[in-house]
Amino acid sequence: MVQKSARPRHGERLSPIDVFIVLIITVLCLTCILPFVHVIAKSLSSSRAVLSKEVFFWPIDINFDSYTRVMRSSLMVRQLGFTAVITLAQTALSLVVTALCAYPLSRRYLPGRFAITMFVMVTMYFIPGVIPIYLLYKDIRLLNTVWVLILPGSFSVGNMLILRTYFMNTVPDSLEESAVIDGASQFRVFLQIWVPLSLPVFATLALFVAVARWNGYADAMYYTKSRHLQPIQYLLYNMILSATPSESLAGESQIGAQLSAPEALQSAVIMFATVPILVVYPFLQKYFVKGVMLGAVKG
Repeated sequence: MVQKSARPRHGERLSPIDVFIVLIITVLCLTCILPFVHVIAKSLSSSRAVLSKEVFFWPIDINFDSYTRVMRSSLMVRQLGFTAVITLAQTALSLVVTALCAYPLSRRYLPGRFAITMFVMVTMYFIPGVIPIYLLYKDIRLLNTVWVLILPGSFSVGNMLILRTYFMNTVPDSLEESAVIDGASQFRVFLQIWVPLSLPVFATLALFVAVARWNGYADAMYYTKSRHLQPIQYLLYNMILSATPSESLAGESQIGAQLSAPEALQSAVIMFATVPILVVYPFLQKYFVKGVMLGAVKG
């Protein structure tokens, strides 16, 4: 019996349900894209056009004055590099810690595996709050150090469960059994078999951690005082709240002239802080798409 193809034939009309779904998806996509386009347009427009509210989705009187001021700011450039360093450090540490926790908990022969997993999962639902966490960091002397921006976020129970499930359901146990028969240790099995076969899910988790760290600023607000420990997003947060953001930027970079349209400078800083993480995505896209689709199709 020949099975009919699910793909619509040439010339076949879409049903009203299909049209409705396409419209909903289009609206959702526009709600994500249009604000970003608006920010780009303002960052490239003249001060006059921005102040007169003429800029919507296309730059008017294109110039790069805002980007020039941002690039000449020693504070912005320094904190952008600092944010990149702590993002790379936390991402690498997170992958190591998550993998070392997920791999043993995925082994069915581990005694007490279920109880340990439940104990770890409890931390997802019971969060002590900012004040107890602050007192804890104070006792272990993490406050106002770079480690308070790296260590606390280096382990995510949700990411660990994703990796544990992948180890349990995707990688065949026969590979591990063959390696053990040949005399390989558990550590060697993990490094030479499980890690290479798990690159898609590692790339997916790395993207999750990197984006969260790059966009995070609450921990710097609560647990740091030194200005050199402020990530780029925290500087952007302060700039948006400030009535005259160009003053702080100009003062730090020793630029005397002020920008007449703070919105243009804010938009340029937003693009300055956003583009680096967007540049990373194409390099992980192949693994990210494969990692997201894991388990979607049964072979």
